Amino acid sequence: MEVKLPTFDSVFSIDCVIFGFEAGELKILLIERNEEPFKDWLALPGYIVEQDESIDDAAERILYELTGLRDLHMQQFHTFGEVKRHPQGRVITVAYYALIRINGQKELKPVTQYAKSAFWHPVNDLPKLAFDHSEIFNTGFNKIRRRLNYQPIAFELLPEKFTLTQLQSLYEAVLNKKLDKRNFRKKMLSYGFLKELDEKQKGVSYRAAKLYKFDRRKYAKIFQNELNLVQ
Repeated sequence: MEVKLPTFDSVFSIDCVIFGFEAGELKILLIERNEEPFKDWLALPGYIVEQDESIDDAAERILYELTGLRDLHMQQFHTFGEVKRHPQGRVITVAYYALIRINGQKELKPVTQYAKSAFWHPVNDLPKLAFDHSEIFNTGFNKIRRRLNYQPIAFELLPEKFTLTQLQSLYEAVLNKKLDKRNFRKKMLSYGFLKELDEKQKGVSYRAAKLYKFDRRKYAKIFQNELNLVQ
């Protein structure tokens, strides 16, 4: 005899914490909401998962619809399920994060009426965000801060060719502290995964600095385990 099981109703959402680095500032991707609740508020790119799509497919769709960005390598980092996090009822959100190079990214442009606009905002000057998005942002920010100390994620934010000053500025922006210039450069160069190029900065009014590239193959060959990149 076939047993008829009850059908469960569930509501899930996706929220995307996308970091970028530009002109010495770490930035986060935000939208201006165009729907209630929290209409006109700033928020992380996020929306409801449709019943017939997977969580990962929903993350790609939602980010594209709200910002115009495609094909980002996003990773899940936390699930937020407080009972009253959404005023319309129980909504569990799966948070994703990504780190991208802002330079060269196409113009941000929502393709849905749900968002008025999408833009980059400095992380050190964030206003209160809609829903519990401030908490989601802080959790994601702390995640990359921890990873920065033992994985080479900084190079996902920098241009392909960068100076040591740019590299140090990025570490200081994420860690929110000043680093000793001499010690930082000595330690970074000692690892052997920075390739010095026969090129210098162009179009700068000050003395042009040497350019470097991150050698991912050499990194993978040298380091099999986690390492402490700063402390």
